Amino acid sequence: MALPSRTTPPVLSCAALDATPHQIFREMRPHFPFIERDDGVILVLRARDVERLITDQRTRQIETELLRSKGVGPGPVMDLVSNSLLFSNGETHRRRRQPLSRAFAFRMMEGLRPTVRSLAEALVDEKRDSGLLHLRDDFASLVPAITLAAILGIPRTDVPVFTALSYRVSKILTSSWTRDDLPDIEQATQDLTLYIEALIEDRRRHPRPDFLSDYVETVDRAGAMTALEAIMQIVSVVLGGSDTTRAAIVVMAGLLLEHGLWQELRRQPALIGAVVSESLRCEPAVGSVPRLTIEEIELDGAVVPAGRPVLLSTMSALRDPEVFPNPDRFELTRPTLRWHPVFGGGEHRCLGEALAKIEMEEALSVLLAALPDPRIDGQGLTIHGHAGVRKVEELTLRWH
Repeated sequence: MALPSRTTPPVLSCAALDATPHQIFREMRPHFPFIERDDGVILVLRARDVERLITDQRTRQIETELLRSKGVGPGPVMDLVSNSLLFSNGETHRRRRQPLSRAFAFRMMEGLRPTVRSLAEALVDEKRDSGLLHLRDDFASLVPAITLAAILGIPRTDVPVFTALSYRVSKILTSSWTRDDLPDIEQATQDLTLYIEALIEDRRRHPRPDFLSDYVETVDRAGAMTALEAIMQIVSVVLGGSDTTRAAIVVMAGLLLEHGLWQELRRQPALIGAVVSESLRCEPAVGSVPRLTIEEIELDGAVVPAGRPVLLSTMSALRDPEVFPNPDRFELTRPTLRWHPVFGGGEHRCLGEALAKIEMEEALSVLLAALPDPRIDGQGLTIHGHAGVRKVEELTLRWH
Protein backbone atom coordinates (compact mmCIF):
# COMPACT_ATOMS: atom_id res chain seq x y z
CA MET A 1 0.00 0.00 0.00
CA ALA A 2 1.34 3.41 -0.98
CA LEU A 3 2.18 5.70 1.93
CA PRO A 4 0.92 9.30 2.06
CA SER A 5 3.39 12.02 1.14
CA ARG A 6 5.90 13.16 3.77
CA THR A 7 4.04 16.45 4.16
CA THR A 8 0.70 14.76 4.90
CA PRO A 9 1.36 12.18 7.64
CA PRO A 10 -1.22 9.41 8.05
CA VAL A 11 -4.12 9.39 10.48
CA LEU A 12 -4.47 6.26 12.63
CA SER A 13 -7.00 5.17 15.23
CA CYS A 14 -6.18 4.76 18.91
CA ALA A 15 -7.31 1.14 18.62
CA ALA A 16 -4.84 0.42 15.82
CA LEU A 17 -2.00 2.10 17.70
CA ASP A 18 -2.80 0.19 20.89
CA ALA A 19 -2.89 -3.11 18.97
CA THR A 20 0.61 -2.95 17.40
CA PRO A 21 2.40 0.22 18.54
CA HIS A 22 6.01 -0.88 18.01
CA GLN A 23 5.27 -2.21 14.55
CA ILE A 24 3.47 0.97 13.49
CA PHE A 25 6.20 3.23 14.87
CA ARG A 26 8.89 1.13 13.17
CA GLU A 27 7.10 1.35 9.81
CA MET A 28 6.20 5.04 10.00
CA ARG A 29 9.31 6.58 11.61
CA PRO A 30 11.59 6.45 8.51
CA HIS A 31 8.95 8.15 6.36
CA PHE A 32 7.20 10.59 8.71
CA PRO A 33 8.40 12.78 11.58
CA PHE A 34 4.94 12.48 13.12
CA ILE A 35 1.60 10.79 12.65
CA GLU A 36 -1.88 11.94 13.65
CA ARG A 37 -4.46 10.13 15.73
CA ASP A 38 -8.11 10.12 14.78
CA ASP A 39 -8.84 12.36 17.77
CA GLY A 40 -6.59 15.08 16.37
CA VAL A 41 -3.61 14.41 18.65
CA ILE A 42 -0.19 14.35 16.97
CA LEU A 43 2.49 11.77 17.88
CA VAL A 44 6.10 12.84 17.26
CA LEU A 45 8.15 9.74 16.40
CA ARG A 46 11.86 10.48 16.03
CA ALA A 47 14.31 10.56 18.93
CA ARG A 48 16.02 13.83 17.98
CA ASP A 49 12.68 15.62 17.60
CA VAL A 50 11.34 14.21 20.87
CA GLU A 51 14.47 15.30 22.74
CA ARG A 52 14.32 18.81 21.28
CA LEU A 53 10.59 19.40 21.69
CA ILE A 54 10.49 18.40 25.37
CA THR A 55 12.00 21.80 26.17
CA ASP A 56 11.19 23.74 22.97
CA GLN A 57 9.75 27.16 23.84
CA ARG A 58 7.25 26.78 21.00
CA THR A 59 5.49 24.17 23.12
CA ARG A 60 4.16 24.06 26.65
CA GLN A 61 2.68 21.46 28.96
CA ILE A 62 -0.89 20.50 28.09
CA GLU A 63 -3.25 21.85 30.73
CA THR A 64 -6.97 21.07 30.30
CA GLU A 65 -7.03 21.14 26.48
CA LEU A 66 -6.89 17.38 25.95
CA LEU A 67 -9.64 16.67 28.49
CA ARG A 68 -11.87 19.33 27.00
CA SER A 69 -11.33 17.93 23.51
CA LYS A 70 -12.63 14.60 24.82
CA GLY A 71 -15.74 16.26 26.23
CA VAL A 72 -14.80 16.18 29.93
CA GLY A 73 -16.59 18.96 31.80
CA PRO A 74 -16.60 20.27 35.38
CA GLY A 75 -16.13 17.64 38.07
CA PRO A 76 -13.46 15.85 40.12
CA VAL A 77 -11.24 14.97 37.14
CA MET A 78 -11.27 18.52 35.79
CA ASP A 79 -10.57 19.79 39.32
CA LEU A 80 -7.52 17.53 39.49
CA VAL A 81 -6.12 18.52 36.11
CA SER A 82 -6.86 22.23 36.64
CA ASN A 83 -5.09 22.33 40.01
CA SER A 84 -2.18 19.89 39.61
CA LEU A 85 1.47 20.70 38.99
CA LEU A 86 1.40 17.94 36.39
CA PHE A 87 -0.78 20.05 34.08
CA SER A 88 0.44 23.60 34.66
CA ASN A 89 3.09 25.95 33.34
CA GLY A 90 5.38 28.80 34.29
CA GLU A 91 4.92 30.48 37.64
CA THR A 92 1.82 28.41 38.47
CA HIS A 93 3.81 25.21 38.01
CA ARG A 94 6.76 26.48 40.06
CA ARG A 95 4.47 27.63 42.88
CA ARG A 96 2.82 24.20 43.05
CA ARG A 97 6.04 22.20 42.74
CA GLN A 98 8.24 24.11 45.18
CA PRO A 99 6.76 22.76 48.47
CA LEU A 100 7.40 19.21 47.22
CA SER A 101 10.85 19.57 45.70
CA ARG A 102 12.96 19.42 48.87
CA ALA A 103 11.37 16.19 50.08
CA PHE A 104 12.11 14.41 46.81
CA ALA A 105 15.71 15.60 46.46
CA PHE A 106 18.16 12.89 45.35
CA ARG A 107 20.13 12.76 48.63
CA MET A 108 16.97 12.41 50.70
CA MET A 109 15.70 9.64 48.44
CA GLU A 110 19.00 7.74 48.68
CA GLY A 111 18.42 7.55 52.42
CA LEU A 112 15.33 5.46 51.70
CA ARG A 113 17.22 2.76 49.80
CA PRO A 114 17.66 0.40 52.80
CA THR A 115 13.97 0.80 53.66
CA VAL A 116 12.91 -0.06 50.11
CA ARG A 117 15.19 -3.10 50.07
CA SER A 118 13.86 -4.38 53.41
CA LEU A 119 10.30 -3.93 52.20
CA ALA A 120 10.98 -5.82 48.97
CA GLU A 121 12.69 -8.64 50.85
CA ALA A 122 9.75 -8.97 53.23
CA LEU A 123 7.28 -9.15 50.34
CA VAL A 124 9.23 -11.94 48.63
CA ASP A 125 9.75 -13.82 51.91
CA GLU A 126 5.98 -13.95 52.40
CA LYS A 127 5.68 -15.97 49.17
CA ARG A 128 8.92 -17.94 49.23
CA ASP A 129 7.52 -21.19 50.62
CA SER A 130 4.51 -21.15 48.29
CA GLY A 131 6.71 -21.21 45.21
CA LEU A 132 4.36 -18.76 43.50
CA LEU A 133 4.38 -14.97 43.18
CA HIS A 134 1.80 -12.81 41.41
CA LEU A 135 4.43 -10.27 40.52
CA ARG A 136 2.21 -7.29 39.77
CA ASP A 137 -0.30 -7.46 42.62
CA ASP A 138 1.74 -9.17 45.36
CA PHE A 139 5.01 -7.33 44.81
CA ALA A 140 5.32 -4.63 42.14
CA SER A 141 2.26 -2.69 43.26
CA LEU A 142 3.22 -2.79 46.95
CA VAL A 143 6.85 -1.63 46.70
CA PRO A 144 5.98 1.92 45.52
CA ALA A 145 2.71 2.05 47.49
CA ILE A 146 4.20 1.20 50.88
CA THR A 147 7.27 3.38 50.24
CA LEU A 148 5.03 6.30 49.34
CA ALA A 149 2.93 5.68 52.44
CA ALA A 150 6.08 5.94 54.54
CA ILE A 151 7.10 9.21 52.86
CA LEU A 152 3.65 10.76 53.25
CA GLY A 153 3.06 9.39 56.74
CA ILE A 154 0.05 7.39 55.56
CA PRO A 155 -0.90 4.47 57.84
CA ARG A 156 0.22 1.11 56.46
CA THR A 157 -3.34 -0.16 56.94
CA ASP A 158 -4.55 2.46 54.45
CA VAL A 159 -2.24 1.31 51.66
CA PRO A 160 -4.84 -0.93 49.94
CA VAL A 161 -7.35 1.95 49.99
CA PHE A 162 -5.29 4.67 48.37
CA THR A 163 -3.54 2.18 46.05
CA ALA A 164 -6.83 0.90 44.62
CA LEU A 165 -8.11 4.45 44.20
CA SER A 166 -4.92 5.70 42.55
CA TYR A 167 -4.96 2.90 39.96
CA ARG A 168 -8.55 3.77 39.06
CA VAL A 169 -7.76 7.49 38.81
CA SER A 170 -4.55 6.99 36.83
CA LYS A 171 -6.52 5.55 33.92
CA ILE A 172 -7.16 9.18 32.92
CA LEU A 173 -3.40 9.43 32.20
CA THR A 174 -3.50 6.55 29.71
CA SER A 175 -4.43 6.52 26.03
CA SER A 176 -7.05 3.82 26.43
CA TRP A 177 -9.88 5.29 28.52
CA THR A 178 -13.26 5.93 26.96
CA ARG A 179 -16.37 7.87 27.90
CA ASP A 180 -17.71 4.66 29.45
CA ASP A 181 -14.77 4.67 31.89
CA LEU A 182 -15.28 8.28 32.94
CA PRO A 183 -17.92 7.81 35.68
CA ASP A 184 -15.68 5.39 37.59
CA ILE A 185 -12.62 7.63 37.11
CA GLU A 186 -14.63 10.62 38.38
CA GLN A 187 -15.82 8.70 41.44
CA ALA A 188 -12.34 7.40 42.25
CA THR A 189 -10.89 10.90 41.84
CA GLN A 190 -13.47 12.30 44.24
CA ASP A 191 -12.79 9.55 46.78
CA LEU A 192 -9.00 9.97 46.56
CA THR A 193 -9.33 13.74 46.88
CA LEU A 194 -11.46 13.40 50.01
CA TYR A 195 -8.99 10.89 51.47
CA ILE A 196 -6.03 13.24 50.93
CA GLU A 197 -8.04 16.19 52.24
CA ALA A 198 -8.68 14.29 55.48
CA LEU A 199 -4.96 13.48 55.83
CA ILE A 200 -4.02 17.12 55.36
CA GLU A 201 -6.58 18.28 57.90
CA ASP A 202 -5.29 15.70 60.38
CA ARG A 203 -1.71 17.00 60.00
CA ARG A 204 -2.94 20.57 60.37
CA ARG A 205 -4.59 19.71 63.70
CA HIS A 206 -2.02 17.15 64.86
CA PRO A 207 1.38 17.82 63.24
CA ARG A 208 4.07 15.17 63.58
CA PRO A 209 7.63 14.69 62.28
CA ASP A 210 6.78 13.54 58.74
CA PHE A 211 6.72 14.84 55.19
CA LEU A 212 3.01 15.64 55.11
CA SER A 213 3.16 17.78 58.27
CA ASP A 214 6.13 19.70 56.82
CA TYR A 215 4.23 20.14 53.56
CA VAL A 216 1.14 21.50 55.31
CA GLU A 217 3.23 23.90 57.38
CA THR A 218 5.10 25.13 54.30
CA VAL A 219 1.92 25.61 52.27
CA ASP A 220 0.07 27.38 55.08
CA ARG A 221 3.01 29.65 55.85
CA ALA A 222 3.49 30.66 52.20
CA GLY A 223 -0.22 31.17 51.58
CA ALA A 224 0.42 30.82 47.83
CA MET A 225 -1.93 27.91 47.11
CA THR A 226 -5.65 27.44 47.47
CA ALA A 227 -6.93 24.62 49.66
CA LEU A 228 -7.81 22.61 46.54
CA GLU A 229 -4.35 23.14 45.03
CA ALA A 230 -2.71 21.95 48.25
CA ILE A 231 -4.75 18.74 48.12
CA MET A 232 -4.19 18.11 44.41
CA GLN A 233 -0.39 18.26 44.67
CA ILE A 234 -0.48 15.32 47.07
CA VAL A 235 -2.99 13.51 44.84
CA SER A 236 -0.51 14.08 42.00
CA VAL A 237 2.33 12.61 44.07
CA VAL A 238 0.25 9.51 44.79
CA LEU A 239 -0.61 9.08 41.10
CA GLY A 240 2.93 9.70 39.89
CA GLY A 241 4.45 7.33 42.42
CA SER A 242 2.23 4.30 41.88
CA ASP A 243 1.21 3.01 38.46
CA THR A 244 4.34 3.72 36.46
CA THR A 245 6.74 2.07 38.92
CA ARG A 246 4.44 -0.93 39.29
CA ALA A 247 4.47 -1.44 35.52
CA ALA A 248 8.22 -0.91 35.23
CA ILE A 249 9.02 -3.60 37.84
CA VAL A 250 6.86 -6.16 36.05
CA VAL A 251 8.38 -5.25 32.69
CA MET A 252 11.95 -5.65 33.97
CA ALA A 253 11.34 -9.15 35.29
CA GLY A 254 9.31 -10.16 32.25
CA LEU A 255 11.94 -9.01 29.76
CA LEU A 256 14.76 -10.75 31.62
CA LEU A 257 12.87 -14.05 31.79
CA GLU A 258 11.54 -13.96 28.24
CA HIS A 259 15.01 -13.21 26.86
CA GLY A 260 16.71 -15.84 29.01
CA LEU A 261 18.89 -13.28 30.80
CA TRP A 262 17.89 -13.85 34.44
CA GLN A 263 20.89 -16.02 35.30
CA GLU A 264 23.34 -13.78 33.48
CA LEU A 265 22.21 -10.73 35.47
CA ARG A 266 22.41 -12.72 38.73
CA ARG A 267 26.08 -13.29 37.90
CA GLN A 268 26.59 -9.60 37.14
CA PRO A 269 24.50 -7.60 39.64
CA ALA A 270 26.55 -4.48 38.91
CA LEU A 271 24.52 -4.25 35.69
CA ILE A 272 21.19 -3.78 37.51
CA GLY A 273 21.20 0.02 37.02
CA ALA A 274 21.85 -0.42 33.30
CA VAL A 275 19.07 -3.01 33.07
CA VAL A 276 16.60 -0.61 34.69
CA SER A 277 17.50 1.95 32.02
CA GLU A 278 17.33 -0.62 29.22
CA SER A 279 13.95 -1.96 30.36
CA LEU A 280 12.53 1.56 30.38
CA ARG A 281 13.94 2.02 26.89
CA CYS A 282 12.68 -1.24 25.44
CA GLU A 283 9.18 -1.11 26.98
CA PRO A 284 8.67 2.27 28.69
CA ALA A 285 6.02 2.48 31.38
CA VAL A 286 5.33 6.02 30.13
CA GLY A 287 4.69 5.90 26.39
CA SER A 288 4.69 9.62 25.68
CA VAL A 289 5.29 13.12 27.03
CA PRO A 290 2.39 15.56 26.43
CA ARG A 291 2.90 19.07 25.01
CA LEU A 292 0.79 21.75 23.32
CA THR A 293 2.16 23.70 20.37
CA ILE A 294 1.92 27.45 20.80
CA GLU A 295 3.53 28.14 17.41
CA GLU A 296 3.77 26.27 14.12
CA ILE A 297 6.64 23.78 14.14
CA GLU A 298 8.21 22.36 11.00
CA LEU A 299 9.62 18.84 11.21
CA ASP A 300 11.36 17.47 8.12
CA GLY A 301 9.02 19.21 5.68
CA ALA A 302 5.81 18.54 7.62
CA VAL A 303 4.18 21.21 9.76
CA VAL A 304 2.63 20.76 13.19
CA PRO A 305 0.02 23.54 13.49
CA ALA A 306 -0.13 25.85 16.48
CA GLY A 307 -2.63 24.99 19.21
CA ARG A 308 -2.43 21.22 18.75
CA PRO A 309 -2.00 18.61 21.48
CA VAL A 310 1.23 16.74 20.79
CA LEU A 311 2.47 13.51 22.32
CA LEU A 312 6.23 13.13 22.16
CA SER A 313 6.40 9.37 21.71
CA THR A 314 8.99 7.92 24.05
CA MET A 315 7.97 4.47 22.79
CA SER A 316 8.99 5.37 19.25
CA ALA A 317 11.97 7.56 20.13
CA LEU A 318 13.57 4.94 22.35
CA ARG A 319 13.62 2.46 19.46
CA ASP A 320 14.86 4.92 16.85
CA PRO A 321 17.82 3.28 15.06
CA GLU A 322 19.31 6.71 14.41
CA VAL A 323 20.17 6.82 18.13
CA PHE A 324 19.97 3.21 19.38
CA PRO A 325 21.79 0.44 17.47
CA ASN A 326 19.74 -2.77 17.24
CA PRO A 327 16.84 -0.88 18.85
CA ASP A 328 14.44 -3.83 19.11
CA ARG A 329 16.99 -5.94 20.99
CA PHE A 330 16.95 -6.03 24.80
CA GLU A 331 20.58 -5.86 25.94
CA LEU A 332 22.06 -6.09 29.43
CA THR A 333 25.14 -4.08 28.51
CA ARG A 334 23.60 -1.19 26.60
CA PRO A 335 24.99 2.08 28.05
CA THR A 336 22.76 3.68 30.68
CA LEU A 337 20.87 6.76 29.52
CA ARG A 338 21.95 9.72 31.62
CA TRP A 339 18.73 11.67 31.01
CA HIS A 340 16.07 9.08 30.29
CA PRO A 341 13.16 10.63 28.34
CA VAL A 342 10.53 8.59 30.20
CA PHE A 343 11.04 11.03 33.08
CA GLY A 344 10.27 14.05 30.90
CA GLY A 345 12.41 17.17 30.73
CA GLY A 346 12.78 20.81 31.60
CA GLU A 347 10.75 22.17 34.48
CA HIS A 348 8.44 19.16 34.22
CA ARG A 349 11.19 16.59 34.79
CA CYS A 350 9.65 13.91 37.02
CA LEU A 351 9.74 14.94 40.67
CA GLY A 352 10.04 11.31 41.79
CA GLU A 353 12.71 10.17 39.33
CA ALA A 354 15.32 9.39 42.00
CA LEU A 355 12.81 7.47 44.11
CA ALA A 356 11.48 5.50 41.13
CA LYS A 357 14.98 4.40 40.13
CA ILE A 358 15.75 3.30 43.68
CA GLU A 359 12.52 1.30 43.87
CA MET A 360 13.18 -0.39 40.54
CA GLU A 361 16.82 -1.18 41.32
CA GLU A 362 16.12 -2.56 44.79
CA ALA A 363 13.07 -4.52 43.66
CA LEU A 364 15.02 -6.17 40.87
CA SER A 365 18.04 -6.82 43.12
CA VAL A 366 15.85 -8.55 45.70
CA LEU A 367 14.02 -10.67 43.10
CA LEU A 368 17.32 -11.82 41.57
CA ALA A 369 18.83 -12.71 44.93
CA ALA A 370 15.75 -14.49 46.29
CA LEU A 371 14.65 -16.39 43.17
CA PRO A 372 17.55 -18.27 41.55
CA ASP A 373 15.53 -19.87 38.75
CA PRO A 374 11.95 -18.58 38.42
CA ARG A 375 9.78 -19.24 35.38
CA ILE A 376 6.72 -17.53 34.01
CA ASP A 377 3.57 -19.48 34.79
CA GLY A 378 0.83 -18.91 32.22
CA GLN A 379 0.53 -15.66 30.26
CA GLY A 380 3.79 -13.92 29.42
CA LEU A 381 4.61 -10.24 29.65
CA THR A 382 1.61 -8.28 28.32
CA ILE A 383 1.66 -4.47 28.07
CA HIS A 384 -1.17 -2.26 26.82
CA GLY A 385 -1.09 1.24 25.40
CA HIS A 386 0.83 3.35 22.90
CA ALA A 387 0.96 6.62 24.86
CA GLY A 388 0.64 8.07 28.35
CA VAL A 389 0.86 5.66 31.28
CA ARG A 390 0.91 2.09 29.96
CA LYS A 391 -0.72 -0.87 31.71
CA VAL A 392 0.64 -4.33 32.43
CA GLU A 393 -1.25 -7.55 32.99
CA GLU A 394 -0.44 -9.85 35.89
CA LEU A 395 2.77 -11.85 35.51
CA THR A 396 2.93 -15.00 37.63
CA LEU A 397 6.31 -16.42 38.64
CA ARG A 398 6.77 -19.99 39.85
CA TRP A 399 9.80 -21.76 41.30
CA HIS A 400 10.72 -25.04 43.08
